[in-house]
Amino acid sequence: MENEGTIMQATFTLKGQEFMCIDSNVKHEFTFTPSFSIYVTTCNTEDEIRNLYQRLNEGGQALMPLGDHGFCKKFGWLNDRFGVSWQLNLLK
Repeated sequence: MENEGTIMQATFTLKGQEFMCIDSNVKHEFTFTPSFSIYVTTCNTEDEIRNLYQRLNEGGQALMPLGDHGFCKKFGWLNDRFGVSWQLNLLK
């Protein structure tokens, strides 16, 4: 029996895209790394990407601040407070 309040498997939907998360009771020697990122390309406005970046960055770590990095108008890369890596790209 698992500890009460723990999640072994969960699904969530973000802007119509479904994601699944799983946990393992096996002890691993690795953690999250930015080598795997959730790449979000559904931000349509500067306000939307700025708000999403700020919310994900609360308690997290900026890897590339939100800005014009030459390959797109507005891009940001960060690890959220759980260590999950996110790349955000403004469509327009």
